[in-house]
Formats: sequence, C-alpha cells, structure tokens
Amino acid sequence: METVTEGTWDSLPVKFSPGVVRALQELGFSHMTPVQSATIPLFMTNKDVAAEAVTGSGKTLAFIIPMIEILLRREERLKKMQVGAIVITPTRELAVQIDEVISYFTKYFPQFSGNILVATPGRLEDMFRRKSEGLDLASSVKSLDVLVLDEADRLLDMGFEASLNSILDFLPKQRRTGLFSATQTQEVENLVRAGLRNPVRISVKEKGMSSTNTQKTPTRLQNYYMICKADEKFNQLVHFLRQHKPEKHIVFFSTCACVEYYGKALESLIKNVKIMCLHGKMKHKRNRIFTEFRKLPSGILVCTDVMARGIDIPEVNWVLQYDPPSNASAFVHRCGRTARIGHLGSALVFLLPMEEAYVNFLAINQKCPMQETKLQHNVANVLPKVKSLSLADRAVYEKGMKAFVSYVQAYAKHECNLIFRVKDLDFASLARGFALLKMPRMPELKGRSFSEFTPVDINTDSIAFRDKSREKQRQKWLEQRKKELQEQEGQRKFTRNKAWSKQKAKKEKKKKMTAKRKREEGSDVEDDDMEELLNDTRLLKRLKKGKISEEEFEKKLLCGVNEAQRGDAGEGDSDR
Repeated sequence: METVTEGTWDSLPVKFSPGVVRALQELGFSHMTPVQSATIPLFMTNKDVAAEAVTGSGKTLAFIIPMIEILLRREERLKKMQVGAIVITPTRELAVQIDEVISYFTKYFPQFSGNILVATPGRLEDMFRRKSEGLDLASSVKSLDVLVLDEADRLLDMGFEASLNSILDFLPKQRRTGLFSATQTQEVENLVRAGLRNPVRISVKEKGMSSTNTQKTPTRLQNYYMICKADEKFNQLVHFLRQHKPEKHIVFFSTCACVEYYGKALESLIKNVKIMCLHGKMKHKRNRIFTEFRKLPSGILVCTDVMARGIDIPEVNWVLQYDPPSNASAFVHRCGRTARIGHLGSALVFLLPMEEAYVNFLAINQKCPMQETKLQHNVANVLPKVKSLSLADRAVYEKGMKAFVSYVQAYAKHECNLIFRVKDLDFASLARGFALLKMPRMPELKGRSFSEFTPVDINTDSIAFRDKSREKQRQKWLEQRKKELQEQEGQRKFTRNKAWSKQKAKKEKKKKMTAKRKREEGSDVEDDDMEELLNDTRLLKRLKKGKISEEEFEKKLLCGVNEAQRGDAGEGDSDR
C-alpha cells in the first residue's frame, strides 16, 4: 500500500486542457486528494487502473478528468451517435451526480454532447438489447475509448455481475478501463481480471494515516454509538434532531416502509425543519428529492441504503443510523456521507442492548472504531403523539404496521446473525417503540403472548383515512366485501339444501325402480329384504374401495343380521 499526500494540480507530471482547468476552478478544487494524485497520471497515460480508496476521498474526479482528456486527444473527432466513454454506477442518484460533475467540464467542450454515457447496469444492458426500437447501441460503442466501473464493490453486492459480463461482451477490447472501489473483495478481483488488461493497482490512504492503519472511514469522521432499548430509540432520535436543528442530517432506516412511517412521524414532531424521504421504491420523485436536498443548507433526509454509496451531498453534519445495515460494509459507506474530501463530520448509530457486540465486530471487521455516547436525559416521550397520528389517519396506522413487519423481516436476514437474532428481540418493547396500536399478525409472533404490550381499546377497522377519497374508496370496498360474504353464505346454504334434496330424490328414484322391477319380474322379495340386500351391497362396495376394513365389514354385516332377527322376534311377540 502506498501513501499519497495531497498536492496541487500543477504538481502532476501531466498537463490539462484549459477547459479542464477552468472547470476545476469553477468547482472550487484547488488541491488534489491522494486518490486523484495517484490515479490521474496513470489513467491519462493509457493505463488500466484498479483504484481502492476510502469513501469520500474524491474518486469521481479521479476518473472524470482522465476520461475528458483521453477523448480530447483522440485523433479522429467523435461523431454524433458515437459513444466515446461509459460510466457504470450502481444507483440512479449516483448516475445523476456524476453527470452533473461531467457537465461542468463538457460545457467547455460542446463537441462531447451525447458522446459520454452514464448509466446503471440494468438500464445499460436493456439499451444494448433494444435493437428493434431503432437504438443500435452495440454499433455506437465501437468507438469506445474509456470504460469506468464506479463503486465496483457495490455493483457486485447488488447482484449486477451477470449484467456487467453481458455489457463487457458488447464493448471493444481496445479501450482504457478504470475500476474504482472503496473495498477490495474477491468478487471485485474477479471483475478486474475479466474487464481490465494488466491494470495498475492503486490503494491509497489519506494524509496522516500510519502505514499500519487500515481504517476504512475518513480520518476526520467522529464515529459514535448509543445503547438504548427499542422503546427509547425514537424518543432519543427526536430529541437529538431537535437539539441540532440548524444542521444537515441523513437518517438511515433498514426498510422502505420504515422510511415512510418514521419520516411521516418526524414531519409532525420536528417543526421548522425541512424533512425529506427517499427510498428505492420511489420511481419518479427520487431525482427531484435528491437534487433538492443537496441544495439545502440544513434539513433532514430520511432514507434507506439507496443513499449509502458514492453519493456526495455537501456539508452533511451528522449521519444517524437508526437501524444498523444488513451488512458491515454498508455501515462504513453510510458513515462516509459525511466528513467527505477533508471536511469534518460525525456519525451516530443506535444499538439495542443485545447488539452491543456489534461495536467490537466493526472495529475488527471494518477497522471502524467508535466512541460511546450516553443516553440523553430529560427526553420527551413522543410515542403517544405518534399513536394519536395513527388513530387520526388510517394511512399512518397502516404504515406503522407495515414498517414493524418489514423491520422484523429485515432483521432476520442480517448478515451478522450471531449478533442480530430475531429470537432475542423484545417484541413488546419493539412494538412500543413503533407506537403500534396493536400487534400485527405475522409468523414470528404466532402463538406468543405479550403481557408488556397493551393494545389500544378500539376496533382498528373504525380508523378512517384522513384523505377523503381514500376513505370513500375503502368504504366502497368494505361494502363490496360485505355483499360478497353474504352471497357466499347464501350459496353455502343453497348448496346444502340442494344436496339434501338430491339425496332425497335419489332415494325416491331407487324405491320406484325397485317397485317397477318387482312388478315386471314378479319378484317375491319383500321391501325390507330388498333394503337389507341393498345395505349389504353398499358395505361390500365400501370394502372393495378400502373405505372400511374386513373386520369392520363383518361387524357391520353381523349387526345387520342381528337387527333383522330382533325385528322378526318383535313381530312374533306382537302377533301373540
């Protein structure tokens, strides 16, 4: 591992085009970070590079500047439909951010309009396959000079390996490739071997780090943890955010449903602060929310891990992890949303008492040391207020139930399941912490009683949506459901009656057929004898079909004979 310190752009052995210099000045970057100092000269001199550096270290410029310079130095100018460079990144937010940075440079080079493509793997693979819609991307990339795989470890964590391999098959072999990652895994190493030719491997650390220090978080990050019970956690979060109103925060939750629910609760509890929610299931609003929050001087972004990697939001003061992420590497990347490129920043994770071992695990597994911060005192209990929100609006009530279920399901899938064990969860305390009105029905709670949780004394079906149109739709659905149940009940009664009448008609038919046969054949068999014969036949059929055993057959047959004998005796007595 080499140590590379910061330096000025003029100190590099390569020179930049005037437009690149003006863009750097406009962005306000007068000094290079270590990863930029190590990577740019190699990438610009036609070397494939595989760079590893901590999150927030300035990797984006480390590939954008060489990419622009390589395209500028082409012997033949790119035509309108030719793609000269592709940047592949794991999320659309990161793609938007990279495109925004590229635009600072390309405005000085209008000839690159449409020649640089920034995309997520799934979307890019889809574009390669859509030849029938008039888009022949496979032909457009024949002129490709540069391929960049940004946040490569995250690309693989998200299951894009197959898509990446498919994309690589479309690209020309004669190209420059840069792979940028915060962590070096075996999967990343496999990708290096598949996509890069004799790459220069770069592993840099920030100035001031010793040769034995392998810490994966920024050196100027203050990292804290707080131990608190499940029913104390939300009160502690609200108190903290109220005490730090003028600052900018990112609050991470484990699931989309938790973001929806707690985001709604925070909006009503923290006044005069801009609170925004963002998660992976949002489609059209994500880019707008992300762009708006980046511009805010202060505020709170409530989100999932869709915002954990590579995203650069200026001047984030605190990263708060309400729920620990499903894997340890995501913990480091969450923290990396603050203390970026030399700035100061702080991070705090809330842990349950049973999760305290996670602190040592992170220190060993992720080289991420943390300091403990004690519970805050004189904290207001806001959970009754959240309950009142649920009672006043069915939308909030349903969000809470869904959030609780999703949290438990996510907890069960935690990578570090020796520490995060569902069976150890205090579900009563957890339900109080979610301010639930009652326990939801779910397999993990089946057959269990929770004496320490008191459900509200109300029929939750009576809780209406505050949105009148939604409530009108619900009432319509309830009425329709009521009719369907009544119809089903009526059908059951009709079916039973029909079956009884059919059975009666069948008996009458048998009697008529028996009488007819007697008349036609002159049979001397009495009715009682005929009934006995029919019963014996039925028993024999049941025996052949295996519905009764031979022992049961003989027993029932014997009973029939005895009953007939008792009947004969009775008739004789009456005659006397």
